[in-house]
Amino acid sequence: KSFLLALDTRFSDIELREEEGIPTEEFLESCYAIVPVLDKLGPTVFAPVKMDFVGNIKKINQKFITNKEEFDTLQKIVLHEVNAGVAQVRNSATEALLWLKRGLKFLKGFLTEVKNGEKNIQTAL
Repeated sequence: KSFLLALDTRFSDIELREEEGIPTEEFLESCYAIVPVLDKLGPTVFAPVKMDFVGNIKKINQKFITNKEEFDTLQKIVLHEVNAGVAQVRNSATEALLWLKRGLKFLKGFLTEVKNGEKNIQTAL
């Protein structure tokens, strides 16, 4: 449990930009900080989750680094892809963000089960 408290980068530390939304760089840093947690939870059991998670982080990061100023928030990336008609294209940053969100919700649900006392990993999953 204590390794979760030691995370340097947390989602709760991200400051929302009033009009613009969630800063991309800070969000990605918080996502990357979770990857070692997946290894600690179970390198075998969580291998597919980790692979999916990392792949989606990379897709968003690849979009971000093409223009860090233009894509400084997640909302700007999504709006750009929607306007360009590529938001629903396979491997778009928007699709990656959707799957990353699902992965984060899954992980939160799993950790909630464990926190509430579930000892069996399969049951918690």
